[in-house]
Amino acid sequence: MALRHFLTLMDLSPQELAYLIDRSITIKRELAENGPVYTPLKNRTLAMIFEKSSTRTRVSFETGMTQFGGHALFLSPRDSQLGRGEPVGDTARVLSEMVDAVMIRTFSHESIESFADASSIPVINALSDDYHPCQLLADMQTWTECRGPVKGKTAVWVGDGNNMCHSWINAARQFDFHLRIACPEGFEPDQDILEAAGSRVKIVRDPLAAAEGAHLITTDVWASMGQEEEQAARMASFKGFQVNEAMLDAADDDVMFLHCLPAHRGEEVSETLLDDPRAFVWQEAGNRLHAQKALLEFLMVGRID
Repeated sequence: MALRHFLTLMDLSPQELAYLIDRSITIKRELAENGPVYTPLKNRTLAMIFEKSSTRTRVSFETGMTQFGGHALFLSPRDSQLGRGEPVGDTARVLSEMVDAVMIRTFSHESIESFADASSIPVINALSDDYHPCQLLADMQTWTECRGPVKGKTAVWVGDGNNMCHSWINAARQFDFHLRIACPEGFEPDQDILEAAGSRVKIVRDPLAAAEGAHLITTDVWASMGQEEEQAARMASFKGFQVNEAMLDAADDDVMFLHCLPAHRGEEVSETLLDDPRAFVWQEAGNRLHAQKALLEFLMVGRID
């Protein structure tokens, strides 16, 4: 099987991504019906490198490997020589001799690319400053489970043009839906990523106007990890960009709300929005487990047809 990495959604074809979504839904259903009896990764090890804190990412990958019969090995900067200055490529070569795949959650996307360039085993981006593709697999699974095919539909991103926004832009390209981005001036996504999406993606400055008729609305915290010192300034800049029940009322009757979590209630979302029946954030969070199991299977075993 040829070596494959998953650093952004663009690393797989639209057909492969569609397969992963279908496969994740199947894996979820079979787990509910039969329990964790399917173990395609028996005696396989996933090294998990965390330079940023995590709840959903660590729990979902570690649980997924356990349910598939494998093992997940947690490595923080304190637990590896990366934290003491070992070159990324050297660590990649060492781990390639010992484990079967590597998952990395870090700051610099270039570091993940360098790691993958030196690795002879699959490398998964579990979040970088530029992208969060694993979250989008769970998001696309949730949207598809609840509303059917997403092709041709309209999603709205409200907030900062950050790593999540970049991955939503890539998702619009790969899954063929329209994306409106409602962000304040000065907080736009990367121009090259935006331009690559062409007419599928556009910026709309008024969030309420962006929400009109939309099938899905999503957002993220206003200050991501590493931006905590900007919190006060960002609170002022994003005033008026809170997603609330009124914004969902302006959307399609079957609108869904998603949030990658953790959420700051009363900031980027209203205090009560996560409890609204149109919010699917808990199902979305749970789908991290199933989507990533499908990804691990695909990268280490191949397609199951």
